[in-house]
Amino acid sequence: MTESQPETQPQALPGSLAEFRDDFLALGVPDRLQLLLEFSNELPALPTEYADHPDLLERVEECQSPVFIFVTVGADGDAPDVVRMHATAPRESPTTRGFASILAQGLSGLTVTEVLGVPSDYPLTLGLSEAVSPLRIRGMVGMLGRVQRQVRAKTA
Repeated sequence: MTESQPETQPQALPGSLAEFRDDFLALGVPDRLQLLLEFSNELPALPTEYADHPDLLERVEECQSPVFIFVTVGADGDAPDVVRMHATAPRESPTTRGFASILAQGLSGLTVTEVLGVPSDYPLTLGLSEAVSPLRIRGMVGMLGRVQRQVRAKTA
């Protein structure tokens, strides 16, 4: 992304995130919550280097549950502009853990430009506002915002 290119430039939603959104919207409200719970079981485990150093993770203050994230750009043999999102959330908080899983799976492997192009209201497009509290949605919006902030900081 160049300095003259605005961060809010409209882009197509990246593949996995669009697919996740479409999967949620294809279901009725009760089934959307069930899908979110399925995502909670699919949150990728933290790589050992982050699990052993929790000080590298950033707390997502917008979340009611203790959620921590860390973003890498161009690490572990990835191309220099490839983003990986790592997150941890307690199993006792399946809604929050599901949101973290959606973002970790949907953002990891995208380029810096793609991650920064994800609309900040993406969590609102999943059709979960009827199934979970506004505070939970705010937490997911907060996670996405922190990921994008970390990506900007790492690529500045």
